[in-house]
Amino acid sequence: MSVELGYALITPYSLFKSRTGGIISRLLSHAKLELVGTRMFVFSNEFLDAYKKVLCPAGMDPAVERAWHDYIDSNLRQGNPYNMVPRCMLLLFRGENAVRHLKEDLIGSFTEQPTGDTVRGTYGDFIRDAAGEIHYFEPAVMTGSDPEMNKEHLRLFSEFALKDGGILTRKMQYSQGKPQTTLIMLKPDNFYRPSRRPGNIIDTFSLTGLRIVGAKLFNMTVAQGEEFYGPLKDIFVKKLQFLVHNVVYSRLHDAFGFSFTEDDADNIAEMFAGRNATCEFNKIVEYMTGVDPDTISEDEKATASNARCLALLYEGVDAIEKVRTVLGATNPAKAEPGTVRSDFGRDLMRNGAHASDSPDNALRERNIIGLTDDSETDSCDIMKIIGDYLK
Repeated sequence: MSVELGYALITPYSLFKSRTGGIISRLLSHAKLELVGTRMFVFSNEFLDAYKKVLCPAGMDPAVERAWHDYIDSNLRQGNPYNMVPRCMLLLFRGENAVRHLKEDLIGSFTEQPTGDTVRGTYGDFIRDAAGEIHYFEPAVMTGSDPEMNKEHLRLFSEFALKDGGILTRKMQYSQGKPQTTLIMLKPDNFYRPSRRPGNIIDTFSLTGLRIVGAKLFNMTVAQGEEFYGPLKDIFVKKLQFLVHNVVYSRLHDAFGFSFTEDDADNIAEMFAGRNATCEFNKIVEYMTGVDPDTISEDEKATASNARCLALLYEGVDAIEKVRTVLGATNPAKAEPGTVRSDFGRDLMRNGAHASDSPDNALRERNIIGLTDDSETDSCDIMKIIGDYLK
Protein backbone atom coordinates (compact mmCIF):
# COMPACT_ATOMS: atom_id res chain seq x y z
CA MET A 1 0.00 0.00 0.00
CA SER A 2 1.22 3.51 -0.80
CA VAL A 3 0.96 6.62 1.33
CA GLU A 4 -0.88 9.26 -0.68
CA LEU A 5 -2.04 12.83 -0.26
CA GLY A 6 -5.71 13.21 -1.08
CA TYR A 7 -8.08 16.13 -0.90
CA ALA A 8 -11.68 17.07 -0.23
CA LEU A 9 -12.92 20.40 -1.57
CA ILE A 10 -16.10 21.58 0.13
CA THR A 11 -18.22 23.39 -2.44
CA PRO A 12 -19.57 26.96 -2.19
CA TYR A 13 -23.16 25.77 -1.80
CA SER A 14 -22.22 23.46 1.09
CA LEU A 15 -20.46 26.37 2.82
CA PHE A 16 -23.31 28.76 2.05
CA LYS A 17 -25.83 26.35 3.59
CA SER A 18 -23.59 25.76 6.66
CA ARG A 19 -23.14 22.08 5.91
CA THR A 20 -19.43 22.45 6.56
CA GLY A 21 -19.47 21.03 10.08
CA GLY A 22 -21.48 17.97 9.11
CA ILE A 23 -19.19 17.19 6.19
CA ILE A 24 -16.06 17.62 8.32
CA SER A 25 -17.58 15.41 11.03
CA ARG A 26 -18.11 12.63 8.52
CA LEU A 27 -14.63 12.93 7.02
CA LEU A 28 -12.71 13.14 10.30
CA SER A 29 -14.59 10.42 12.16
CA HIS A 30 -14.53 7.78 9.42
CA ALA A 31 -11.37 8.53 7.44
CA LYS A 32 -8.46 6.24 8.22
CA LEU A 33 -6.30 9.18 7.30
CA GLU A 34 -4.58 12.15 8.91
CA LEU A 35 -5.87 15.65 8.29
CA VAL A 36 -2.72 17.63 7.47
CA GLY A 37 -3.87 20.95 6.04
CA THR A 38 -6.78 23.22 5.21
CA ARG A 39 -7.23 26.47 3.29
CA MET A 40 -10.01 28.70 1.99
CA PHE A 41 -10.25 29.57 -1.71
CA VAL A 42 -12.17 31.76 -4.11
CA PHE A 43 -10.93 30.45 -7.44
CA SER A 44 -9.95 32.55 -10.43
CA ASN A 45 -11.14 31.80 -13.96
CA GLU A 46 -7.56 30.81 -14.77
CA PHE A 47 -7.60 28.08 -12.12
CA LEU A 48 -11.09 26.84 -13.02
CA ASP A 49 -10.31 26.63 -16.74
CA ALA A 50 -7.29 24.46 -15.93
CA TYR A 51 -9.19 22.41 -13.32
CA LYS A 52 -11.97 21.56 -15.78
CA LYS A 53 -9.42 20.02 -18.15
CA VAL A 54 -8.17 17.52 -15.57
CA LEU A 55 -11.30 16.98 -13.47
CA CYS A 56 -13.08 14.19 -15.32
CA PRO A 57 -11.47 10.81 -16.04
CA ALA A 58 -11.58 9.25 -19.49
CA GLY A 59 -14.68 7.21 -20.21
CA MET A 60 -16.99 9.19 -17.92
CA ASP A 61 -20.68 9.32 -18.87
CA PRO A 62 -20.87 12.37 -21.21
CA ALA A 63 -23.97 13.69 -19.41
CA VAL A 64 -22.16 13.58 -16.06
CA GLU A 65 -19.07 15.21 -17.58
CA ARG A 66 -21.23 18.05 -18.93
CA ALA A 67 -22.85 18.38 -15.51
CA TRP A 68 -19.44 18.75 -13.87
CA HIS A 69 -18.31 21.44 -16.31
CA ASP A 70 -21.63 23.29 -16.04
CA TYR A 71 -21.45 23.06 -12.26
CA ILE A 72 -18.00 24.66 -12.14
CA ASP A 73 -19.10 27.45 -14.46
CA SER A 74 -22.32 28.12 -12.55
CA ASN A 75 -21.15 27.65 -8.95
CA LEU A 76 -17.40 28.14 -8.60
CA ARG A 77 -16.89 31.24 -10.72
CA GLN A 78 -17.21 34.75 -9.39
CA GLY A 79 -20.27 36.53 -10.74
CA ASN A 80 -22.27 33.27 -10.62
CA PRO A 81 -26.06 33.20 -11.08
CA TYR A 82 -26.59 32.66 -7.35
CA ASN A 83 -24.89 35.98 -6.53
CA MET A 84 -22.80 34.37 -3.79
CA VAL A 85 -19.08 34.58 -3.14
CA PRO A 86 -17.94 31.10 -4.25
CA ARG A 87 -15.91 30.19 -1.18
CA CYS A 88 -14.42 26.70 -1.09
CA MET A 89 -12.63 24.93 1.75
CA LEU A 90 -9.77 22.61 0.86
CA LEU A 91 -8.91 19.76 3.25
CA LEU A 92 -5.77 17.69 2.72
CA PHE A 93 -5.58 14.11 4.03
CA ARG A 94 -2.56 11.83 4.14
CA GLY A 95 -2.50 8.06 4.50
CA GLU A 96 -2.49 4.70 2.76
CA ASN A 97 -4.46 4.74 -0.49
CA ALA A 98 -5.90 8.12 0.50
CA VAL A 99 -7.34 8.92 -2.95
CA ARG A 100 -9.38 5.73 -3.28
CA HIS A 101 -10.42 5.77 0.38
CA LEU A 102 -11.73 9.33 0.16
CA LYS A 103 -13.46 8.83 -3.19
CA GLU A 104 -15.03 5.41 -2.69
CA ASP A 105 -15.50 4.97 1.06
CA LEU A 106 -16.21 8.47 2.32
CA ILE A 107 -17.21 11.02 -0.32
CA GLY A 108 -18.83 8.49 -2.62
CA SER A 109 -20.11 8.47 -6.16
CA PHE A 110 -23.38 9.85 -7.43
CA THR A 111 -26.43 7.67 -7.15
CA GLU A 112 -29.96 8.16 -8.39
CA GLN A 113 -31.32 6.27 -5.39
CA PRO A 114 -31.64 8.05 -2.01
CA THR A 115 -28.79 7.03 0.28
CA GLY A 116 -27.01 8.47 3.28
CA ASP A 117 -23.95 6.28 3.71
CA THR A 118 -21.52 8.72 2.05
CA VAL A 119 -20.92 12.46 2.14
CA ARG A 120 -22.50 12.90 -1.29
CA GLY A 121 -25.35 10.60 -0.36
CA THR A 122 -26.16 12.84 2.59
CA TYR A 123 -25.25 16.32 1.38
CA GLY A 124 -25.19 16.04 -2.42
CA ASP A 125 -27.94 15.80 -5.04
CA PHE A 126 -28.15 14.08 -8.39
CA ILE A 127 -31.44 14.04 -10.31
CA ARG A 128 -31.69 12.53 -13.80
CA ASP A 129 -34.81 11.88 -15.85
CA ALA A 130 -35.73 8.79 -17.86
CA ALA A 131 -34.09 10.24 -20.96
CA GLY A 132 -30.78 10.53 -19.15
CA GLU A 133 -30.78 14.32 -18.78
CA ILE A 134 -29.44 15.63 -15.47
CA HIS A 135 -31.75 18.24 -13.95
CA TYR A 136 -29.99 18.92 -10.65
CA PHE A 137 -26.38 18.36 -9.69
CA GLU A 138 -24.72 19.29 -6.38
CA PRO A 139 -21.62 17.24 -5.43
CA ALA A 140 -21.22 18.77 -1.92
CA VAL A 141 -17.52 17.80 -1.99
CA MET A 142 -15.06 17.45 -4.85
CA THR A 143 -12.07 15.10 -4.85
CA GLY A 144 -9.60 13.27 -7.09
CA SER A 145 -10.93 10.25 -8.96
CA ASP A 146 -7.61 8.39 -9.22
CA PRO A 147 -4.05 8.89 -7.93
CA GLU A 148 -2.60 10.34 -11.14
CA MET A 149 -5.40 12.82 -11.78
CA ASN A 150 -5.29 13.66 -8.07
CA LYS A 151 -1.67 14.76 -8.49
CA GLU A 152 -2.68 17.11 -11.30
CA HIS A 153 -5.35 18.62 -9.06
CA LEU A 154 -2.88 19.07 -6.21
CA ARG A 155 -0.41 20.81 -8.52
CA LEU A 156 -3.10 23.33 -9.40
CA PHE A 157 -4.04 23.92 -5.77
CA SER A 158 -0.39 24.56 -4.95
CA GLU A 159 0.16 26.79 -7.98
CA PHE A 160 -2.83 28.99 -7.15
CA ALA A 161 -2.64 28.77 -3.34
CA LEU A 162 -1.36 32.32 -2.85
CA LYS A 163 -3.27 33.97 -5.70
CA ASP A 164 -6.68 32.39 -5.07
CA GLY A 165 -6.46 31.18 -1.48
CA GLY A 166 -5.97 32.43 2.04
CA ILE A 167 -7.97 35.05 3.95
CA LEU A 168 -11.28 35.92 2.28
CA THR A 169 -12.26 38.93 4.38
CA ARG A 170 -14.07 41.90 2.83
CA LYS A 171 -15.29 39.89 -0.15
CA MET A 172 -18.95 39.68 0.90
CA GLN A 173 -21.58 42.39 1.08
CA TYR A 174 -23.67 43.03 4.18
CA SER A 175 -26.94 44.92 4.02
CA GLN A 176 -26.81 46.23 7.59
CA GLY A 177 -23.93 47.06 9.90
CA LYS A 178 -20.18 46.86 9.58
CA PRO A 179 -18.77 43.31 9.55
CA GLN A 180 -16.22 42.07 12.06
CA THR A 181 -13.71 39.26 11.73
CA THR A 182 -13.14 37.05 14.74
CA LEU A 183 -10.91 34.08 15.47
CA ILE A 184 -12.09 30.70 16.69
CA MET A 185 -9.57 28.05 17.62
CA LEU A 186 -10.54 24.41 18.15
CA LYS A 187 -8.31 23.15 20.94
CA PRO A 188 -5.94 20.13 20.83
CA ASP A 189 -8.13 17.58 22.64
CA ASN A 190 -10.52 17.71 19.68
CA PHE A 191 -7.79 16.04 17.60
CA TYR A 192 -6.35 13.46 19.98
CA ARG A 193 -8.21 10.74 18.08
CA PRO A 194 -10.53 10.60 15.06
CA SER A 195 -13.96 11.86 16.06
CA ARG A 196 -16.91 14.01 15.06
CA ARG A 197 -16.07 16.63 17.68
CA PRO A 198 -14.33 19.20 15.43
CA GLY A 199 -17.09 19.08 12.85
CA ASN A 200 -19.83 19.16 15.47
CA ILE A 201 -18.26 22.24 17.06
CA ILE A 202 -18.12 23.95 13.66
CA ASP A 203 -21.73 22.97 13.11
CA THR A 204 -22.68 24.60 16.42
CA PHE A 205 -20.96 27.83 15.41
CA SER A 206 -23.07 27.83 12.24
CA LEU A 207 -25.91 28.99 14.51
CA THR A 208 -24.31 32.44 14.39
CA GLY A 209 -25.13 32.80 10.69
CA LEU A 210 -21.55 34.02 10.13
CA ARG A 211 -19.32 33.04 7.21
CA ILE A 212 -16.01 31.17 7.40
CA VAL A 213 -13.37 33.31 5.67
CA GLY A 214 -10.13 31.69 6.84
CA ALA A 215 -8.86 28.30 7.98
CA LYS A 216 -5.53 27.00 9.19
CA LEU A 217 -4.55 23.66 10.73
CA PHE A 218 -1.37 24.19 12.71
CA ASN A 219 0.80 23.15 15.63
CA MET A 220 1.02 25.96 18.15
CA THR A 221 4.62 26.36 19.30
CA VAL A 222 5.57 27.11 22.90
CA ALA A 223 6.64 30.62 21.88
CA GLN A 224 3.25 31.21 20.24
CA GLY A 225 1.44 29.77 23.25
CA GLU A 226 3.27 32.02 25.68
CA GLU A 227 2.53 35.09 23.58
CA PHE A 228 -1.06 34.08 22.81
CA TYR A 229 -1.99 33.50 26.46
CA GLY A 230 0.48 36.04 27.87
CA PRO A 231 -2.19 38.45 29.20
CA LEU A 232 -3.48 35.70 31.51
CA LYS A 233 -0.26 35.49 33.47
CA ASP A 234 -0.69 38.81 35.29
CA ILE A 235 -4.40 38.13 35.77
CA PHE A 236 -3.60 34.80 37.43
CA VAL A 237 -1.41 36.46 40.07
CA LYS A 238 -4.40 38.12 41.73
CA LYS A 239 -7.23 35.96 40.48
CA LEU A 240 -5.73 32.65 41.68
CA GLN A 241 -4.16 33.87 44.90
CA PHE A 242 -7.19 32.60 46.83
CA LEU A 243 -6.31 29.04 45.77
CA VAL A 244 -2.88 29.34 47.40
CA HIS A 245 -4.54 30.82 50.48
CA ASN A 246 -6.99 27.92 50.71
CA VAL A 247 -4.30 25.26 50.42
CA VAL A 248 -2.02 26.99 52.92
CA TYR A 249 -4.75 27.55 55.48
CA SER A 250 -6.24 24.05 55.19
CA ARG A 251 -2.85 22.44 55.80
CA LEU A 252 -1.37 24.79 58.39
CA HIS A 253 -4.21 26.23 60.46
CA ASP A 254 -3.88 23.45 63.07
CA ALA A 255 -0.33 22.30 62.32
CA PHE A 256 1.37 24.32 65.08
CA GLY A 257 1.08 24.85 68.81
CA PHE A 258 0.23 28.48 68.13
CA SER A 259 -2.58 30.16 66.27
CA PHE A 260 -2.28 30.22 62.46
CA THR A 261 -4.82 32.71 61.12
CA GLU A 262 -6.44 33.59 57.79
CA ASP A 263 -4.21 36.67 57.73
CA ASP A 264 -1.15 34.45 58.03
CA ALA A 265 -2.40 32.42 55.09
CA ASP A 266 -2.94 35.64 53.11
CA ASN A 267 0.64 36.74 53.72
CA ILE A 268 2.05 33.42 52.53
CA ALA A 269 -0.32 33.35 49.54
CA GLU A 270 0.90 36.79 48.49
CA MET A 271 4.49 35.55 48.62
CA PHE A 272 3.75 32.59 46.31
CA ALA A 273 1.06 34.12 44.07
CA GLY A 274 3.53 34.83 41.27
CA ARG A 275 5.00 31.34 41.29
CA ASN A 276 1.53 29.80 41.35
CA ALA A 277 0.45 32.00 38.43
CA THR A 278 3.48 30.85 36.41
CA CYS A 279 2.69 27.23 37.22
CA GLU A 280 -0.93 27.55 36.10
CA PHE A 281 0.08 29.53 33.02
CA ASN A 282 2.57 26.82 32.02
CA LYS A 283 -0.19 24.20 32.30
CA ILE A 284 -2.19 26.07 29.65
CA VAL A 285 0.82 26.41 27.37
CA GLU A 286 1.61 22.71 27.77
CA TYR A 287 -2.00 21.76 26.97
CA MET A 288 -2.09 23.94 23.85
CA THR A 289 1.34 22.88 22.57
CA GLY A 290 1.95 19.43 24.04
CA VAL A 291 5.27 20.64 25.47
CA ASP A 292 6.10 21.64 29.06
CA PRO A 293 7.83 25.05 28.82
CA ASP A 294 10.01 24.21 31.82
CA THR A 295 11.61 21.27 30.00
CA ILE A 296 13.06 23.17 27.01
CA SER A 297 15.42 26.06 26.42
CA GLU A 298 14.38 29.51 25.23
CA ASP A 299 15.89 28.78 21.81
CA GLU A 300 13.70 25.68 21.41
CA LYS A 301 10.42 27.45 22.15
CA ALA A 302 10.08 28.86 18.63
CA THR A 303 9.70 25.37 17.12
CA ALA A 304 8.66 23.05 19.97
CA SER A 305 5.13 21.67 19.51
CA ASN A 306 3.32 18.34 19.77
CA ALA A 307 -0.33 19.38 19.53
CA ARG A 308 -2.65 20.43 16.69
CA CYS A 309 -5.24 23.20 16.59
CA LEU A 310 -7.66 24.32 13.91
CA ALA A 311 -8.04 28.08 13.57
CA LEU A 312 -11.05 29.51 11.75
CA LEU A 313 -11.94 33.08 10.88
CA TYR A 314 -15.61 34.03 10.93
CA GLU A 315 -16.92 37.24 9.39
CA GLY A 316 -20.19 39.10 9.82
CA VAL A 317 -22.02 41.83 11.66
CA ASP A 318 -21.43 41.64 15.45
CA ALA A 319 -19.30 38.54 14.84
CA ILE A 320 -17.46 38.67 18.17
CA GLU A 321 -20.60 38.89 20.30
CA LYS A 322 -22.43 36.22 18.28
CA VAL A 323 -19.52 33.78 18.55
CA ARG A 324 -19.04 34.38 22.27
CA THR A 325 -22.75 33.72 22.86
CA VAL A 326 -22.63 30.39 21.04
CA LEU A 327 -19.29 29.53 22.66
CA GLY A 328 -20.65 29.72 26.21
CA ALA A 329 -19.07 30.42 29.58
CA THR A 330 -15.42 29.50 30.20
CA ASN A 331 -16.48 26.90 32.78
CA PRO A 332 -18.44 24.19 30.92
CA ALA A 333 -20.41 23.44 34.09
CA LYS A 334 -21.81 26.99 33.99
CA ALA A 335 -22.25 27.30 30.21
CA GLU A 336 -25.74 27.54 28.76
CA PRO A 337 -27.11 24.27 27.35
CA GLY A 338 -26.55 23.96 23.63
CA THR A 339 -23.39 26.08 23.63
CA VAL A 340 -20.05 24.73 22.47
CA ARG A 341 -18.55 24.59 25.94
CA SER A 342 -21.63 23.04 27.52
CA ASP A 343 -21.76 20.27 24.93
CA PHE A 344 -18.06 19.69 24.25
CA GLY A 345 -16.13 21.16 27.19
CA ARG A 346 -14.67 19.09 30.01
CA ASP A 347 -13.14 21.63 32.37
CA LEU A 348 -11.88 25.21 32.47
CA MET A 349 -8.92 24.43 30.23
CA ARG A 350 -10.33 21.67 28.01
CA ASN A 351 -13.43 23.62 27.09
CA GLY A 352 -13.69 22.89 23.40
CA ALA A 353 -12.67 26.10 21.72
CA HIS A 354 -11.20 29.55 22.14
CA ALA A 355 -12.75 32.68 20.66
CA SER A 356 -11.47 36.26 20.59
CA ASP A 357 -13.21 38.59 23.02
CA SER A 358 -12.58 41.92 21.26
CA PRO A 359 -11.53 43.27 17.85
CA ASP A 360 -8.10 44.20 19.20
CA ASN A 361 -7.53 40.72 20.63
CA ALA A 362 -8.79 39.11 17.42
CA LEU A 363 -6.13 40.96 15.44
CA ARG A 364 -3.43 40.28 18.06
CA GLU A 365 -4.21 36.56 18.11
CA ARG A 366 -4.39 36.32 14.32
CA ASN A 367 -0.95 37.91 14.07
CA ILE A 368 0.52 35.41 16.52
CA ILE A 369 -0.68 32.32 14.65
CA GLY A 370 -0.12 33.76 11.16
CA LEU A 371 -3.70 34.08 9.96
CA THR A 372 -3.72 37.63 8.62
CA ASP A 373 -3.88 39.12 5.13
CA ASP A 374 -0.14 39.78 5.05
CA SER A 375 1.11 36.69 6.93
CA GLU A 376 2.02 34.86 3.71
CA THR A 377 4.39 36.16 1.08
CA ASP A 378 6.19 33.50 -0.95
CA SER A 379 4.55 30.30 0.30
CA CYS A 380 1.98 28.78 2.64
CA ASP A 381 1.56 25.52 4.54
CA ILE A 382 -0.38 23.61 1.87
CA MET A 383 2.19 24.56 -0.77
CA LYS A 384 4.85 22.89 1.35
CA ILE A 385 2.69 19.84 2.07
CA ILE A 386 1.83 19.35 -1.61
CA GLY A 387 5.36 20.15 -2.73
CA ASP A 388 6.85 17.53 -0.39
CA TYR A 389 4.40 14.94 -1.70
CA LEU A 390 4.91 15.63 -5.41
CA LYS A 391 8.70 15.95 -5.49
